[in-house]
Parts: sequence; C-alpha cells; structure tokens
Amino acid sequence: MYAIVRIAGRQYRAEEGAVLDVERLPQEVGSEIVLDDILMLADGDNVTIGTPKVEGASIKATIEEQFRGEKVIVYKYRQRTNYRRKRGHRQYHTRLRIGAISTS
Repeated sequence: MYAIVRIAGRQYRAEEGAVLDVERLPQEVGSEIVLDDILMLADGDNVTIGTPKVEGASIKATIEEQFRGEKVIVYKYRQRTNYRRKRGHRQYHTRLRIGAISTS
C-alpha cells in the first residue's frame, strides 16, 4: 500500500516504513506528526484518487532528523565587464519515517 501525499507544497510517494527527505518542517526531532493531505491511495489494484483530497485518509510519520542539504554554488559571469558573483546555498531538510497509512 502506498499513498501520494502533499507536504509543504510538493508531492511525495509514501509507503509504510519508507524514509522521506522533505522541506524543513517546524516540529521537533522525535515528534510524531499526522499528514492528512492525501491525494491518492493505492492498495494493489484498488486505487482511490481524491478530489482534491481523499477523505478520511491520513499518514502517521515520525521526524528523525533536521539537517542541511548539499551546498549549491551559483556563479554569475558576464563577459568583458569585470562582473563575477559567487554565491552558495544550503537548503534545510527534514527526514521523515513513514509509519501507518490509515483509511478510515
């Protein structure tokens, strides 16, 4: 059984026991959250598509870690104008462990 869930404006495929790295969430490490923005549920050949959400479906997930991703270097250059800019960015992420997917 798996579900397509929307977290922080992005869509992820969530299965029981899977680990997801999502945009940073404001909860503490070790806390349990309930995700109820389920867009689709699939259990074998039985597929339920929400309009826009599947009513009564939810996912329990545990926050395992808050971390920063790899550094991304942005380098801007314009020819013959002495213009060079080098910037770096590291995005904050949250690691979620998916628990139970319930369909009540």
